[in-house]
Amino acid sequence: MSTRPTYAQLREEVLRRYPDGQTPAGISVDDIVQLKIQNTYSTHLDIARSMAGVMRADMAAYDQDHSKFTQSLGCWSGFHAQQMIKSVKRMRGTAKGTYVYLSGWMVAGLRNRFGHQPDQSMHEKTAVADLIEEIYVSLRQADEVALNDLFRELKAARQKGQPQDVIETIIQRIDTFESHVVPIIADIDAGFGNEHATYLLAKEMIKAGACCLQIENQVSDAKQCGHQDGKVTVPREDFIEKLKACRLAFEELGVDDGVIVARTDSLGAGLTQKLPVPKAAGDLAHDYIKWLETEEITPANPLQDGDTAIQLDGKLVKPVRLANGLYKFREGTGADRVVEDCIANLTLGGADLLWIETDTPNVDIIAGMVNRIKEVVPDAKLTYNNSPSFNWTLNLRKQVRADWIAAGRINGEDYPEAELMSARFDETELGQETDARLKRFQYDISDRAGVFHNLITLPTFHMTAFAMDELSKGYFGEDKMAAYVQTIQRREIRGGVSAVKHQHEVGSDLGDTFKEMVAGERALKASGAHNTMNQFENVA
Repeated sequence: MSTRPTYAQLREEVLRRYPDGQTPAGISVDDIVQLKIQNTYSTHLDIARSMAGVMRADMAAYDQDHSKFTQSLGCWSGFHAQQMIKSVKRMRGTAKGTYVYLSGWMVAGLRNRFGHQPDQSMHEKTAVADLIEEIYVSLRQADEVALNDLFRELKAARQKGQPQDVIETIIQRIDTFESHVVPIIADIDAGFGNEHATYLLAKEMIKAGACCLQIENQVSDAKQCGHQDGKVTVPREDFIEKLKACRLAFEELGVDDGVIVARTDSLGAGLTQKLPVPKAAGDLAHDYIKWLETEEITPANPLQDGDTAIQLDGKLVKPVRLANGLYKFREGTGADRVVEDCIANLTLGGADLLWIETDTPNVDIIAGMVNRIKEVVPDAKLTYNNSPSFNWTLNLRKQVRADWIAAGRINGEDYPEAELMSARFDETELGQETDARLKRFQYDISDRAGVFHNLITLPTFHMTAFAMDELSKGYFGEDKMAAYVQTIQRREIRGGVSAVKHQHEVGSDLGDTFKEMVAGERALKASGAHNTMNQFENVA
């Protein structure tokens, strides 16, 4: 974790070089100190090293107290991430326990040169590392803007001859300033190729600042979104090699505490492309192919040209193969395969966190799998996708309804299942209990199912679509300017959203300060009396 020198330490250090208080070019020592403090991280690789330490400390805290889970929202731009962290800091006074999730889905859908594409690894590899870089540029700029405001306050206090205790209080706020930089959990999909390709891309993502890489056990060239059909998994040995590739990338770059999230899609993946070769019963290969759907070879069902045959549990059988050459797993084996995947990923692949992709948000189902994993790895911890792919209202209303029917509280005619999404249920007991469970969901899953990190993959995708729809309907409809003011600006002002002063938000005052550093009274500044941002001086 970053240990920044204090204001006094830096000033003393710079004064040793320039005892007259300024450089031969007339640059003030105080200006040099300000710029050094505003530059909260020298490189993005430094960020990766520091944030890995943050995550490790958070994981240790969670092991002691499961209420100390962490959270993130998926962001597809640096600005989204910046505004999220600023909001959390404004609300809580700290961003501790808050991360940024970088979704491969949103890179594919919103950040690639091929247009809006599905989550099938069709975007450029470099787009992921580029977005990590962009997010950290935005978070570091938020540091610069906030620290510049503190230094302007310090300068004004000195010019006004404020008492020393006032000046020391401002310096203390500078010294204890908490950076907007937080860990990023970065989605590397299925590695974008073989294990060497995975290693090369992992290095670029780490150099861009990623302290945590999330990788899934699908086939790279057949990758699907975790909530779509047609998912094809790889044998466990193949996936473990990619986990090792990520670990070697961290080690090479000196990010010794780098975190790897091993995701399994086996719960919803019924296909495999490759049959590994077992060397002994119970090894990784055997435990992968034992779940295959097979047909026994008999005189009535002989081998045909082109058939594949394997010896499995003492019998010669044909794995069921589809027309595209893929092999099928037996129905209902997904949970068993998930448990075996996770144990192998932790014990043999060196993963730090697990990710189990599910088709519904059901705490009991997830906890059931996790408890089996914990029988082997007691401190197993998860990252969980609170996905927008789930219809949360419908799923949780179904769960409440089923629980109440089982308890005899209601009968099957109450709250008809086909009508559960109706707004008329919002204020009923069922609607209220559903909303209460939504509020408790992350607490429940973190306590009962070992979830260390709760994330929402695509919230900023849906937020942007919804907000633009709301604004557009009003602005291009009857409300015109009232739509903008009522929907956005008035709520920004009253909510204390700093971006309402948009010039300041993107560094206008920061630029003025720098101009003063180099030009003094000659500086042409933007923040004069005619700057319309002055209309917001007493808000936000």
